[in-house]
Amino acid sequence: MAKENKLSYDEAIKRAEDIIAQLEQSEALSMEEYKQKAAEVTALLKLCHSELLS
Repeated sequence: MAKENKLSYDEAIKRAEDIIAQLEQSEALSMEEYKQKAAEVTALLKLCHSELLS
């Protein structure tokens, strides 16, 4: 997840939105894939939150 630290706020939000859209549209994800994508979104949103606070 260290890769997200290089993203700008706008890039991180866009990536999070894209992943959320995938999660909403896909019924074929395994629980492990779902957990990985949810963890990535969480990391992206934490990055955005820290950007807003700085």
